[in-house]
Amino acid sequence: MSEDRPEPLPVRPAATVMLVREEADGTEVFLMRRHRAMEFVGGVVVFPGGGVDDRDRNADIDWHGPPPSWWAQRLGVDEDLALALVCAAARETFEESGVLFAGAADDPDLLVDDASVYRKARRALADNSLAFGDFLRSEKLMLRADLLRPWANWVTPEEERTRRYDTYFFVGALPPGQLADGENTESDRVAWAKPEAALTEFAAQRIFLLPPTWTQLDSLAGGRTVAEILAVERQIVPVQPHLSEANGNWEIEFFDSDRYNAARAGRAP
Repeated sequence: MSEDRPEPLPVRPAATVMLVREEADGTEVFLMRRHRAMEFVGGVVVFPGGGVDDRDRNADIDWHGPPPSWWAQRLGVDEDLALALVCAAARETFEESGVLFAGAADDPDLLVDDASVYRKARRALADNSLAFGDFLRSEKLMLRADLLRPWANWVTPEEERTRRYDTYFFVGALPPGQLADGENTESDRVAWAKPEAALTEFAAQRIFLLPPTWTQLDSLAGGRTVAEILAVERQIVPVQPHLSEANGNWEIEFFDSDRYNAARAGRAP
């Protein structure tokens, strides 16, 4: 690697969940605005998610739904990483929104309908003093992988010098009876919004969206019901944007960057 182009930072596997719900006037998705003072993408609107924890790997947990082998085939990864990504998706969603994709370990028909009773465990998961697998076992719960669907895979550009992720996007419906909230340390605002409305807010310069979030919102737009969204079988193809600098401004290049940059025109995060 030349002196003009430093070695890219290593990528860390990560999972992000588009949490959706059905309202009388259409489908909504749960969004969070990260604290502006945060080092990485501060002030940006995102979905719940984060990096894979080492304890997500080979987690000894009860599991209901497609096995890790199915997820591995759909995501294009090995089974160990597939299990870790699904665990991370469920864990991060619980940590950041309070929504828990889990049910009784001895009854596949019984879902958690009030995750607030696990508030203490949620805080312990967030500060890394508790592993997700240990939490599920102690509460006699099993991970409900059947409530999630694979959606997309984006890799942070090589030019990024803060940190880089290999992020797998999932979609999941809000389980009946559960509520999503903003009781986390990473965001200062949360809201349910129609995908079309969030895209309009971005174009009106009232919120900022990075390309992966903008693209997934665009893919959810169109007035489909939650059931229709969950029925979609997506081909997961890795997308890695490229950053180029021109006149002191960063330009983002990817398969739909013309539309994205047109909406973003003249702004920076």
